[in-house]
Amino acid sequence: MSYRPFRNIGRFLLVASVVSLGVASLSAQTAPAAGTTAPKDAGPSKVDVFLGYSYFGAHGVVKPAGLPYSSVDVGEMGSGAYYFNKYAGFEINGIANQSGQNDGLYSGYAGPVFRAPMDNYTLFFHGMAGGVRIGGPNSEVPATVEHEPYTWGVGLLAGGGMDYDLPWFNHMFGIRLFEADYRYIHVDYGPAATVPTYGVLGGRTNMGAAELSSGLLLHFGHVIPPPPITYACAVTAPTGTIYPGDVVTVTGTPGMLNAKKPVTYTWTSDSGPVAGTAGVASVDTKTLSAGTYTVKGHISQGPKLGEYADCSAQFTVTAFEPPTVSCSANPATVNAGDPSTITATGVSPQNRPLTYSYSATAGTISGSTSTATLSTSGAAPGPITVTCNTVDDKGQSVSATTTVTVSAPPAPPVVIPTTKDLCAISFDRDKNRPTRVDNEAKACLDDIALSAQRDPQAKLAVVEIIGRKTPLKEKRATEEAWKKAAERAVNEKAYLVTEKGVDASRIEVFTGSTGTNSAATTIIPTGATLKTADLTPVDETKVKPIPRKPLGAPHKKK
Repeated sequence: MSYRPFRNIGRFLLVASVVSLGVASLSAQTAPAAGTTAPKDAGPSKVDVFLGYSYFGAHGVVKPAGLPYSSVDVGEMGSGAYYFNKYAGFEINGIANQSGQNDGLYSGYAGPVFRAPMDNYTLFFHGMAGGVRIGGPNSEVPATVEHEPYTWGVGLLAGGGMDYDLPWFNHMFGIRLFEADYRYIHVDYGPAATVPTYGVLGGRTNMGAAELSSGLLLHFGHVIPPPPITYACAVTAPTGTIYPGDVVTVTGTPGMLNAKKPVTYTWTSDSGPVAGTAGVASVDTKTLSAGTYTVKGHISQGPKLGEYADCSAQFTVTAFEPPTVSCSANPATVNAGDPSTITATGVSPQNRPLTYSYSATAGTISGSTSTATLSTSGAAPGPITVTCNTVDDKGQSVSATTTVTVSAPPAPPVVIPTTKDLCAISFDRDKNRPTRVDNEAKACLDDIALSAQRDPQAKLAVVEIIGRKTPLKEKRATEEAWKKAAERAVNEKAYLVTEKGVDASRIEVFTGSTGTNSAATTIIPTGATLKTADLTPVDETKVKPIPRKPLGAPHKKK
């Protein structure tokens, strides 16, 4: 190789920078034609082929001659990389650096390559090992040319660079803006010996060099990552509306799973623990209050993006509706002491068990089912309010009322007190003693006394009647008849008072002029009135009773 200064490295970097800026500017100003860009989800290329210019900056000598290698400005590099996935692949690299002075090197490498794709740029780095066929170096000395023959050696290459994808032809073409590699070369030329004309040949070299390159990049195929896992959750419940105590089932439906990898399911919820580790989970809502809750599911086949997915589903717990109740009475109107049947018709919208209780403003009520009995014994006439109470097993209660009317007892019939005639006494049998109260008369008066005792408030009216045959033509005869009637009446009263103990204030005496010579006694209850239109009261201050004498006793003649 002929020696050239390392300033050529600076020239190469300047050219690479200008090319990179120009390409980036051009791509920014030129919008891709419709239908020419690759889909955003097409993924990075599967195969990259690079062809370009290479600059070799040598730094090494052949010992023991001590001849240095020089840089080579003109070189070609070609490589092909096959990517197993988005980030890693395998690369084969071939480089030819030829000075045109019958010296140079040819190398081939292979090894892993790694990349980091971005929107339009890709960073990469690689490390390879291979073989190098190198000759030289040359040294132009007057009349003397020293040259080692081409010999195979060992080479290592490590470095990286940046690629830019052109937007045309579905991103098929790109530009390698730069590639910078470090190369290590070891060659053994054999034992050192002095050769006539050529000088010292043989020896070995351990050379380090900088390899800079740039050129055109071709992309083939795309590394299409597997589609990301999808996961959808849905809530199902026994009924359309979820009430506390219902079991809510959450079903997760995965998509795009890799059949070769195990699947892990996890469930969480802000409602509390979730039972289930596979694609189905259940939530017990018996301790939940009314509200909206979220269940979250997670499915995983690995830690990488696209190998796991999440889903969420919401459900709403509705509070139990309180029961309703109606209250009725049959019959609604009863007589005092009669019962009435009370019926409570309770309904729970969610068919919760119901219990019943009753109360009443009067009377007594018994029963704890949907019917009860109201007893009106001792209740005053009028309305009685009955309350039907219904409560469900959640403590929600409701009440309704009905009315039972207790009828007032019928008013007793109005009894108008009337007088009543008792037994009558005839005085026509004893002509000689027409005023005497004989035994027959006493029997009648005894009955009258008993009647007076039965009604202590009643009064008695003793009416002495003058017979129609009594001679009335003569004034004296008429006066005598009235006098005898008055005496008889007074004598009867005296018998009742002195011998039968009837209060004298209860007995009135009268005379009348119809019928026969007899005495008629009338009992007058409280409130009754004796008709006295045809009667004449006896003046008891003038007419005195005649004391009774035993039968057979002599009577004083007048």
